[in-house]
Amino acid sequence: MTDRPSILRVPVEGAPIRTERDAVDLIGDAFGHGAEWVVLPAARLHPDFFALRTRVAGDIVQRFVNYRVGLVVLGDITAQVAASDALRDFVRESNRGRQLWFLADEAELTARFATV
Repeated sequence: MTDRPSILRVPVEGAPIRTERDAVDLIGDAFGHGAEWVVLPAARLHPDFFALRTRVAGDIVQRFVNYRVGLVVLGDITAQVAASDALRDFVRESNRGRQLWFLADEAELTARFATV
């Protein structure tokens, strides 16, 4: 088993994350802290993130991929997933990968990082 990756935890309080600029700011913070992963509370994401037709999720996620920083969206998104088949598929596919995860709670986060 390898060492646990370094993580930047974004506080729940703060402005919603909605734009590519917001993503770049988070990535810059991650670099400044030497973090390989950003754990972002789902509550900090603007509702447009969960409406895939807006392309907000794609724009934000692409920035994280480009800079090779992992992103964890942490929190209950059951209502958003229930309202969108496309989002459900996006979440399922993301959770199979190694770059973007949607996790419900700290227990899932701990379990996932135990396998990295």
